[in-house]
Amino acid sequence: MRIFFIGFGQAGGKVVDMFVEQDKTHLFRAIAVNTARTDLLGLKQIPMKDRVLIGQTVVKGHGVGTENALGAKITRDEVDSIVTAIEAIGTHDIDAFVIVAGLGGGTGSGGTPVLAQYLKSLYEEPVYAIGIIPSPDEGRLYSYNAARSLTTLVNVADNTFIFDNAAWRKEGESIKTAYDRINDEIARRFGVLFRAGEVGQQGIGEMVVDSSEIINTLRGGGITTVGFAKTEAVSQRLKQRQGSLSGILRNLRKKEDGAEQQLLGDDRSSKILSLVRSAVLGRLTLPCNYRSAGRALILLVGPPGEMDRKGVEKARAWIEEQIDADEIRSGDYPIRSNYVAAIVVLASVADAPRVRDLLEMAKETREELAKEKLDGKTMFKDGIEPLFGEETE
Repeated sequence: MRIFFIGFGQAGGKVVDMFVEQDKTHLFRAIAVNTARTDLLGLKQIPMKDRVLIGQTVVKGHGVGTENALGAKITRDEVDSIVTAIEAIGTHDIDAFVIVAGLGGGTGSGGTPVLAQYLKSLYEEPVYAIGIIPSPDEGRLYSYNAARSLTTLVNVADNTFIFDNAAWRKEGESIKTAYDRINDEIARRFGVLFRAGEVGQQGIGEMVVDSSEIINTLRGGGITTVGFAKTEAVSQRLKQRQGSLSGILRNLRKKEDGAEQQLLGDDRSSKILSLVRSAVLGRLTLPCNYRSAGRALILLVGPPGEMDRKGVEKARAWIEEQIDADEIRSGDYPIRSNYVAAIVVLASVADAPRVRDLLEMAKETREELAKEKLDGKTMFKDGIEPLFGEETE
């Protein structure tokens, strides 16, 4: 799948920089957009010519802080410069745009909905967003910003992937260490997903998941979460096991080759089912009631010899039992590796307590802001105005 990434704001820029670093097949194109010059200079992989500084006449390259209404205004005023940077790289053969942003700050949370809406008016390709929502301990203002941004974003983007910092922060972990690890987790999960379907060093998969499969899974809109699990390849374990046997035992095993292959097939099939279960029941990018997903996609990644059709069919049957989804798709993406991974996309999720709590917190904060404004006080410079247009209650 050929993706054009836009890293918006500090967090978005860092994540997209990782996407570029890990993209060995050169399927991805990318730019970074920010109101803070130092954040753009801190990137390592995105070429300088593809880093776009906006809002210079307003904030002088120092960023908008946590004022996401200002971030939205600057983006509206200078969106043409962002599109110019996109067109300079080229969009003629891309499958989708993906805007990546942290939704708690000012630039990314304010600008992402504006840019998503504008790109949809210009291009036929779908426009997705990966929104990183802050954990509650990052402060009420960050949660308020995230709720304002998310409420607007889900109504304009074709689909919004959510990554919840609260589910991934470790107790006692420094913010920098946590963010670096979280960014790597985002790049690994979504990088593999968005590379699916492209011909790589290991050829085309037996049960191909191509760009159209991913696009059709996401076409219901709304919020999407992604599960991921991996384990050592069966063939890799067998190789290690055989290496420890004596010559006599190896010769004995050769006589049992047929039985061995059957056992290996059963092992691979069971491993795939176990991986898919772990991906769904483990830590999702957004904790939610996975049964409320409207669509699902199972992607198996690993060496070609590990791509077991029976295992995928079992995993798909299990998903069908768990989720009353309109559509469930499945397939593989063969790569050269010593592991097998399962990625499960749960699209159009209807029940996500974390998002519900975030919106409730924003509602309470807005009411407090209104009261303080009447009392002649202001907590935040941007007051209680919606990000742009009307917010959904």
